[in-house]
Amino acid sequence: MKQLPPEDEDRIDAFTEHLWLHHGASENTQAAYRSDLRRFCEYLLPNKIPLLEVDELTLQDYLLWRRTQGLSPRSTSRFLSSAKKFFQFAVKQQWVSYNPTAKLKRPKLPQNIPHSLSEADVENLLQAPEVDTAIGLRDRTMLEVLYATGLRVTELVRLQYDQVSRQQGLVRVVGKGDKERLVPLGEEALEWLERYLKHGRTALTDKQSPWVFVTKRGSLLTRQAFWYRLRYYAETAGIYAHLSPHTLRHAFATHLLNHGADLRVLQLLLGHSDLSTTQIYTQVARERLQALHAQHHPRG
Repeated sequence: MKQLPPEDEDRIDAFTEHLWLHHGASENTQAAYRSDLRRFCEYLLPNKIPLLEVDELTLQDYLLWRRTQGLSPRSTSRFLSSAKKFFQFAVKQQWVSYNPTAKLKRPKLPQNIPHSLSEADVENLLQAPEVDTAIGLRDRTMLEVLYATGLRVTELVRLQYDQVSRQQGLVRVVGKGDKERLVPLGEEALEWLERYLKHGRTALTDKQSPWVFVTKRGSLLTRQAFWYRLRYYAETAGIYAHLSPHTLRHAFATHLLNHGADLRVLQLLLGHSDLSTTQIYTQVARERLQALHAQHHPRG
């Protein structure tokens, strides 16, 4: 990692601190913005251009350079997002008089449909844990809750007692940017949660903690540990399709749409701040409609 001019480091530090204080940005988000801006500053070093003296032409040259380096449009889009937010902040702080990114447009990205699982695959996955053990009961409950609610994996592993209303069958989720949303659990997931809290959690540990899902030591189950367990159960269930930590979240969304859910309802359940983020699933709904039409229409 190259040494940047101290003033550039200071500006980037102030910006990322602002993201945390005023927008609740996670450590990963702060690191991503910092990485994008530092890489740009490293590009500027040979020409000795300070970050706050960048103009639109310099940015366009950098975008062209990124293409020659084979960097993906998605990566470039993220850099532009970082740069735009940084210079918006710089204008508000009166570090610069204008925003050189104002007229720059992000590259168009392909609308990739997230990989999902069939309903049969999900059913096999849910039945994979051995629920006669405390760990198996915990894992079955986590899978049931994840599929029933569409939570992000981080939201699931950090779920606390005071976020769950077993009487109302609701989960109060604290998502990105500390935004809250209420998500129904559904009867099946609620039954497994009751069973786990009554028989599984106390068998795992007698240590007191606010977390719903814990290890034998009473500590928070990490995102990586849950991902390892998910892969293990997928292999046990004979599921060899590509899996990611978001696979069950995507299955939740896809299956809801297939059964007639409204896109705006899905947006609320997933915690997307912008409907455009949810609209990636419209392709799923469109393909489902076309398949039904082809199957049942006399001229399909």
